[in-house]
Amino acid sequence: MTRVGELLGMIIDEKMIHKAREYSRLFNVWTALTKKHGIAAAADHSRIRDIRKDILFIDADHPGWIQILQTREHKLLEDLQNAFPSLGIGGIAFKLSRTPFGSAGDGAGDGAGDGAGDAESAPAAAAESAVVSAGTDADESGGGEANVSVDSIKNEGLKAALKSLEQSIHQKPQKPGKDRK
Repeated sequence: MTRVGELLGMIIDEKMIHKAREYSRLFNVWTALTKKHGIAAAADHSRIRDIRKDILFIDADHPGWIQILQTREHKLLEDLQNAFPSLGIGGIAFKLSRTPFGSAGDGAGDGAGDGAGDAESAPAAAAESAVVSAGTDADESGGGEANVSVDSIKNEGLKAALKSLEQSIHQKPQKPGKDRK
């Protein structure tokens, strides 16, 4: 079983590794962030989906939850920008999800409660702490991310992206002349 740290260690660019870790931590903070702003129940009905062109995309399973989240959009954005400055989050876009979320209470909203939550508890706690105390140095995550296996990640989108990255790294052809005689 490949560990996230091993997978990321295969990538040479340190800047890319840092950004990948920040991206991973981002998916772990949603529950704490909604709780901080008095809308904790929204975490079971919404999830962070992606970041594209500096916009954070959040899916919700009902238009009512989108409205509730929009009432706190400015504060959510401010905290995310403070906790994750390297991700360059410039705005939030809400989208209605096609499928209802599970109520696993894990913040990811994907209902994939497979008992692997314990493996993520340390990095998730560090990430939650960074957002709840927004304005502190969010880069101090404790480094626990490297001990999380790809298969234990609950967010299916992130898990799929990491597995795809792993496959492309393993399929990458050798550079010419490496093992030539």
